[in-house]
Amino acid sequence: MLGVWLVLLVAGLVQGGRVFDRLTTTDSLRPDAESQRAERRVDRLRPEGPVVVAVVGGRDVYDQALVADVTAVTAGIRAMDGVAEVEDLYSAPGGRIGADNRSSLIRVELRPGLPDGRRERVEDAVVDALHRIDAPEVLVGGETLAERAFADRAVADAAFGESVALVVLLVVLVFVLGGFVAGAVPLVAALATVSVTLLGLFGLTALTGVSEFTVNVVTMLGIGLAVDYALLVTARFREERDAGPDASVAELLARTSATAGRTVLVSGLAVAAAMGGLSAFAEPLLGAMALGGALVVLLATLAGLTAVPALIAATHRRIPAAGDHNRVLALRRAVAAAVRGKADPGPGVLARLAAFAQRRPGPVTLAVTAGLLALALPFVFGVNLENSDARALPASAEARRVQETVQRDFGNGRADPVVVVVDADPSRAEVRDFLDALNRLDGVLRMEPRPDIAAPAAVVDVTPEGPTAGRTSRDVVRAIRALDPPFPVLVGGAAAELVDYRDSVGGRFPVALLVILLATTVLLFVLTGSLVVPLKALAMNALTLLATLGVLVVVFQWGVGDALLGVESWGAIDVTTPVLLFVFVFGLSMDYEVFLLARIREEWDGRPSTGDRAVRAGIAKSGPVVTAAALCIGVVFLGFLLGELVAVKEIGFAMAVALLLDVTVVRGLLLPASMSLLGGWNWWAPAPLRRWHDRRFAPRAATPATRRRDRALR
Repeated sequence: MLGVWLVLLVAGLVQGGRVFDRLTTTDSLRPDAESQRAERRVDRLRPEGPVVVAVVGGRDVYDQALVADVTAVTAGIRAMDGVAEVEDLYSAPGGRIGADNRSSLIRVELRPGLPDGRRERVEDAVVDALHRIDAPEVLVGGETLAERAFADRAVADAAFGESVALVVLLVVLVFVLGGFVAGAVPLVAALATVSVTLLGLFGLTALTGVSEFTVNVVTMLGIGLAVDYALLVTARFREERDAGPDASVAELLARTSATAGRTVLVSGLAVAAAMGGLSAFAEPLLGAMALGGALVVLLATLAGLTAVPALIAATHRRIPAAGDHNRVLALRRAVAAAVRGKADPGPGVLARLAAFAQRRPGPVTLAVTAGLLALALPFVFGVNLENSDARALPASAEARRVQETVQRDFGNGRADPVVVVVDADPSRAEVRDFLDALNRLDGVLRMEPRPDIAAPAAVVDVTPEGPTAGRTSRDVVRAIRALDPPFPVLVGGAAAELVDYRDSVGGRFPVALLVILLATTVLLFVLTGSLVVPLKALAMNALTLLATLGVLVVVFQWGVGDALLGVESWGAIDVTTPVLLFVFVFGLSMDYEVFLLARIREEWDGRPSTGDRAVRAGIAKSGPVVTAAALCIGVVFLGFLLGELVAVKEIGFAMAVALLLDVTVVRGLLLPASMSLLGGWNWWAPAPLRRWHDRRFAPRAATPATRRRDRALR
């Protein structure tokens, strides 16, 4: 088995890295969205190539030396092969001066249809030429330059964040498991998972586009889940070895696979089902994310079921038992004693929280639920979702500074226009009536037909009041689409793209939710034999998600504490982030739910005791593993905060917050409190389903006494 994984690992290292050469900027919207069709129609009516924009500032715009310098540079740019048009203040009509009267705008349009490699070389030549202008400040940017900067930054952030996270993770794993070899087992499993996933993504590029953002998120999930599963299997092996020191390694691993392996399988399938829910959305970026996510989850599960047991079989003599003595274990005991103030380790954090919650189940359930709902209020009532652009780059990035400067000093703070494409002769009376109706719509600041569009068609720029992604802009888009004239009309532009994305995600959200609900309910029923437990788990996951999104709004949209994270808030949350978090947080929460419930159910089946005792025993035995897994995966998530892309920081920060809330407040307090309140009803299921579960999935360890108890509860 190790030989198979070694071959896969080498193949991933050799070929998987080539995926970075094939990464693309994947569209957030599907091609048949109206705003996308409008954009393609405008391109056909008046083809326009990529645009490079430069802001020249810091000197009097009519300074003779500056005028001569800009004129000479732009003349050289016009002569470049691949440049279609150059506009500046001095040599083209309609030149633009900034609001400070000390800056001007240069616009360079490249020829349409240039191959990517050729376009990038022309862009680089234009950028170099513009930077040679002798002025205190020359900022150069544009949409394609911003996309390139995002791609380069995403790859650099992933490499840096993962490198730091892996080093810290190794230290944490050695400390948690008590030795270097033991700590290396989960890390090797994680590296193998990520390496083979990159190989899979390389193959996926032949079928669909894979974005830089996909690689960041997939590697984050792969490392986290592989370490989680390896920790669970290793901890259970140590427990089985302590309980049966005379058993052979093969027997110990067989028992481990029958218990922890079953948990890994159910957990992996639950997280993969969440990725399946993401695929219900039609957008290309989310679809690529779903495929990559499902791939990495299945590989992490496979590694937990095959590579980790094989590694344990090869290194079991170097995996210390709980009572062993070495320097790492001595240090761990000393740290634990210093934290607790006593030498006796006592129960773990989750066990102590569970004991507290079970003594006061009603007040704890009410207080935790109310607290999580309070954290969710900023998202429910105050979230501003926008499509990220150059503002997703670091505040110091030149492409972002250009966009912000152009919008502030040359756009008069106005929204980007809503683009209306009319496929009819503008001289027709009904077309003129339609244009008059556009001008009279509420929220329309001005309407300006483009003069360079040949009949029989017209392109009209409708500028709404307020910001580009504001409510007024979105209302104008919907109002235009509701006019329904007797000729074809397409509505595009930035506001229309946001409307289309929201409508598409909102329309498909019930399907995604249904996929996740059904899959989760079935898997948890197979694990526990209960229908109450799955519904309760889904409710707790929803609370975790909403509270996480609320904290995300406070930090990344409102800017509270953003400086501590090295982020400059742009007043919004990327519109894709809540969708991704919906899936990832559900998957992560289900991961720890399965870890705890599997052991609780095992305790419930293993002895005819009360529900509270089974919950306490299950949490006491699985709590340390969950705590260690949360600490390790938290290191991975926080590693992504070391990067500079706002969208990646949003995901890393939100996942770390979700982890903290889920492991402490939800699993430590709400889970045991709610189970104490429900008692035997936790394990309720209709009699036919219960009998079917007992025949197919009941653990062999269940005793006649526990079966009689379950029948009595039914």
